[in-house]
Amino acid sequence: MPRTQKNDNFIDKSFTVMADLILKMLPAKRKSKEAFVYYRDGMSAQAEGEYAEALDYYNEALSLEEDPNDKSYILYNMGLIYASNGDHDKAIELYHQALELNPRLPQALNNIAVIYHFQGEKAKENGDNDAGEALFDKAADYWIRAIRLAPNNYIEAQNWLKTTGRYQIDVFF
Repeated sequence: MPRTQKNDNFIDKSFTVMADLILKMLPAKRKSKEAFVYYRDGMSAQAEGEYAEALDYYNEALSLEEDPNDKSYILYNMGLIYASNGDHDKAIELYHQALELNPRLPQALNNIAVIYHFQGEKAKENGDNDAGEALFDKAADYWIRAIRLAPNNYIEAQNWLKTTGRYQIDVFF
């Protein structure tokens, strides 16, 4: 049974019906429409915590999708799954692939920074201050890039950058 038929609540069903109607009316290629269906099903599975199923849908969408911008969001969502499962290296790889296709994706930059910050904290907890500081510097670099793209977002990161002295000029606001 397709995932779209598994939706139990009214909002999901309504969204699915509307998305299907819009999809039928759009003058898009058949392949693009199929990619969207897989992407939508991937998001649904991901929202329900069915990560393996979501990755299957996303991989199928990725193989069909031709638009680089749309591909970047598929890769980004795949990165979210790997990050939440603790596979930070794979998540960073996917975020970078997304950024290659769409350099204006601040959420991917932010998530890379979050991973580096987390790894920096772990390194410091394990007594490796130099590695921790190097990872914090990497996190700072990605957060600065994300904030430049979305100046009103990532307030906690902005505060962290200021309090740690990694960015001294208040250009974000």
